[in-house]
Amino acid sequence: MAAPGSQMETAASGLEELVCAQGRNRKTVLCQRCSSRVLLPGMATFTRRELFLPAMKKKTALVGNSDPEGDVLQDHWLVDDMFSFENVGFTKDVGNIKFLICADCEIGPIGWHCLDDKKSFYVALDRVTHE
Repeated sequence: MAAPGSQMETAASGLEELVCAQGRNRKTVLCQRCSSRVLLPGMATFTRRELFLPAMKKKTALVGNSDPEGDVLQDHWLVDDMFSFENVGFTKDVGNIKFLICADCEIGPIGWHCLDDKKSFYVALDRVTHE
């Protein structure tokens, strides 16, 4: 059990603000850099899955880096249809992965898509803001 005021409790209360009772996003999902709209409320489902995302860079730097620095992130918005996005771009294939980027400022990756699964697009909560 988390102690009052602990990081775990803070994270849980933050999730309550973002996730509705049905497990969908309550707020608009925005690019951290340019505030462009990525997803409207109710368009994604909260999920936990450990995924490696390279450090945030411009699109051109993402594709050319064979051994990128990055983070293993766990909390994501899961989108099952690429047409649900308001504004997202994709990198060229990196193996069987495409990284999601902001289509306006091309910063990313904000998320991850495996080409083997046509209905799973993950957007990392740590790589976007909410309004």
